[in-house]
Amino acid sequence: MASRTTTVSRRAFLLTSVGATATAVTGSAAAQAESPTDGTTPTGTEGGGNATEAGSPGGGGGGPPDFGGFLDPVGNFDGSVVDARGQGQASVTVGAEGNGGNFAFDPPAVHVDNGATVVWEWTGEGGGHNVVSDGEGPLDSGDPVSDEGETYEYTFDSDGIYNYVCVPHEGQGMKGSVVVGTDYPTASAGGGGGGSGVPQLPDGAKTLGVATTVVMAATLGLTYVFMRFGGDYEMPGDE
Repeated sequence: MASRTTTVSRRAFLLTSVGATATAVTGSAAAQAESPTDGTTPTGTEGGGNATEAGSPGGGGGGPPDFGGFLDPVGNFDGSVVDARGQGQASVTVGAEGNGGNFAFDPPAVHVDNGATVVWEWTGEGGGHNVVSDGEGPLDSGDPVSDEGETYEYTFDSDGIYNYVCVPHEGQGMKGSVVVGTDYPTASAGGGGGGSGVPQLPDGAKTLGVATTVVMAATLGLTYVFMRFGGDYEMPGDE
């Protein structure tokens, strides 16, 4: 069989390069369009459920409650929120050990359902204590008392975060918080109920984006070489 050659010109190379680059860009764009970038969980993957020991309870924006630094000085607060959702009633001890004496609420933070009742019960230790909302709020047990077995209860009917203090021992860090329902400020969203943070780009789209960048860089580099040094090149064909 007679031999033949195939001529490859600069024009043919450029057309081929442009076509390859366009294909890569189109593939990357299609992958991004098929993958959700609005912070939602794709179908078929497991979402973040409610935590049982709620360091990052569900509800709201799906992140941990944002106490705005209110509980930072509380000696017995380790960042976790006791999850009492699904229960009609939750209990908080008043005069528990903490903050250098019996000057603590235990637990200092609890998460309950809307409509649940929280009962505060006095230990009789640490002197007189009370439960009063920090700033405006519905909680007010009255004057400080020191009787063991004294109780105060409140039923929450609105979502949110309810911060409270023991007035005589607030300066020692005797503070607490009740997280109610699902619409409350979260540390990730910084607002009640709705946000889910900054949208994340799916891994598949990231991978294709990198591949597209590599293809474009290689194409531009080879194009420069052909245009700078090149004429037409002949490649041996099949015989």
